[in-house]
Amino acid sequence: MCGIFAYLNYRVPRTRKEIFTTLVKGLQRLEYRGYDSAGIAVDDGKSNICLYKKKGKVKALDEELYHKDNKIDLEAEIDTHFGIAHTRWATHGEPSAVNSHPQRSDKNNEFVVIHNGIITNYKELRKYLTDHGYEFESETDTEVIPKLIKYLYDNRESDSVSFSTLVELVIKQLEGSFALVFKSVHFPGQAIVTRRGSPLLIGVRSQYKLSTEQINIQYNGETRGVSKNLINSIDSSNALHSVNDRMAVEFYFASDASAIIEHTNKVIYLEDDDIAAVAEGKLSLHRMNRSVGEDPVRVIQTLQMELQQIMKGNFKAFMQKEIFEQPESIFNTMRGRICFDAKAVVLGGLKDHLKEIKRCRRLIIIGCGTSFHAGIATRQVLEELTELPVMVELASDFLDRTTPVYRDDVCFFISQSGETADTLMALRYCKQKGALTVGITNTVGSSISRETDCGVHINAGPEIGVASTKAYTSQFVSLIMFGLMMSEDRLSLQPRRLEIIESLRRLPEMIKEVLALDDKIKSIADELFQQKSLLVMGRGYNYATCLEGALKIKEITYMHSEGILAGELKHGPLALIDYHMPVIMVIMRDACYTKCHNALQQVTARQVDCPRNLAKSVTVE
Repeated sequence: MCGIFAYLNYRVPRTRKEIFTTLVKGLQRLEYRGYDSAGIAVDDGKSNICLYKKKGKVKALDEELYHKDNKIDLEAEIDTHFGIAHTRWATHGEPSAVNSHPQRSDKNNEFVVIHNGIITNYKELRKYLTDHGYEFESETDTEVIPKLIKYLYDNRESDSVSFSTLVELVIKQLEGSFALVFKSVHFPGQAIVTRRGSPLLIGVRSQYKLSTEQINIQYNGETRGVSKNLINSIDSSNALHSVNDRMAVEFYFASDASAIIEHTNKVIYLEDDDIAAVAEGKLSLHRMNRSVGEDPVRVIQTLQMELQQIMKGNFKAFMQKEIFEQPESIFNTMRGRICFDAKAVVLGGLKDHLKEIKRCRRLIIIGCGTSFHAGIATRQVLEELTELPVMVELASDFLDRTTPVYRDDVCFFISQSGETADTLMALRYCKQKGALTVGITNTVGSSISRETDCGVHINAGPEIGVASTKAYTSQFVSLIMFGLMMSEDRLSLQPRRLEIIESLRRLPEMIKEVLALDDKIKSIADELFQQKSLLVMGRGYNYATCLEGALKIKEITYMHSEGILAGELKHGPLALIDYHMPVIMVIMRDACYTKCHNALQQVTARQVDCPRNLAKSVTVE
């Protein structure tokens, strides 16, 4: 999970120092996506590309840029320039400067590329290019991309071949997922970006008003001239330029809106296999083929995000901030959807499809990681309120099994970003089978929100921390609201339904009460962190809590942890229990209360020789 940021200023004079600052700040906004190395590529003013790459955090790269041995003129003002930047979390090759991005085509840096994703056929491409005399210097899968575009450029049939045509030929050969940004000395001032399975968006800033809210897509066989480009769509009534002059404009390319929002709120979300090109200040979008029913335009959207939402404020980390935002994020998820006085629930994105959903034969909830756990957490309530069988599936396993899906199934796809690759692939598989698809996402304009038939935006606000917190609880509440809406006309379920609605009313305040225990929880965490492993056990509604808690412990502490169903304790996990093994048990006063206490007794019985009790019992009234 890497971070991509790039900046192109056209007829907007910037010093090289200002360009460095913009690129570095963009990376700092994305640093939560990757930690082991960072790099940028800029022009040196002599028709060459300079690469700066450093192992470690973005701060180390920032220091490298201003090192005394750097002979580049920082105060030189550049009228038009394109710079790219990347922060990396290693998947192929250990963290090092040579494995960092941008990756280059050769020692002259003719083509450079930044990449988020994984190229699955890189070994075959690498062998082919090696056999044709191209030398590799890194262990990354990404390096085959700049080498491949140089190979195509070196063997071009015409000197007039365009940059976007070369990129198009490259992505035809790539398998896997990617968001790519290309820069080349052969096409100065030009930017080419494309994506497949990994998120990428373009921000636009200009002093002139945009007179259109969409850009036409060009397809192979149509004119490659710019039939309708963004700059030609700028209202020039207030322009200070003559008719023949190009207008000043800035473009920002990023894998996440958090890197763009401080510059502009006008963005275009690219879809899979879109190729966006900027040349002479003009942005054009094209695709290789047009699918049946495909929307031939990309809408220019206005981000609702505010800059202060992506700042840490007085908190030490984004995750800590987002944990404490949960009372507000839960309230925002319910706002305008639950009328507590009338005991009514309306999800606007689903109401037009409610009759069809009620006629279905089963619900399938599909997600990855935390989103999968949100499905498990709500399965029991959904089965109770909808009286339908509910399957909860890991997206990757769902695809591996080629799971049978039918036209009378309703498939829910849960993803905070709305761009999760496996979940997106599962969505497209279910659409092919004719099932009704529902998206549960936190990102307006994301791929899942666009490609599903209907859906719910959870309104949790930007989530910067990798280890999801408030999105999990908002996903949970969104699915519960769906169950409440489905059960509105069932008399036998009204007492249970009203009980849940009243509990949701009190939920934000209850979360505040838990957050007030921060110091006490931290002291327990400090003690448990001294251990090598940790088991989290629960049953019933809290099995999902155990799975999610164990996942968070792994993500944040790098400590081994497992979420275990307490009912399975005798079927293997009990062998792990001794006085060295700390155990957290989550117990509620519900139908499983007695059963969980029986499991707790089994755990404590195996610690009779323990000098201090490491079993922590957390009882929620």
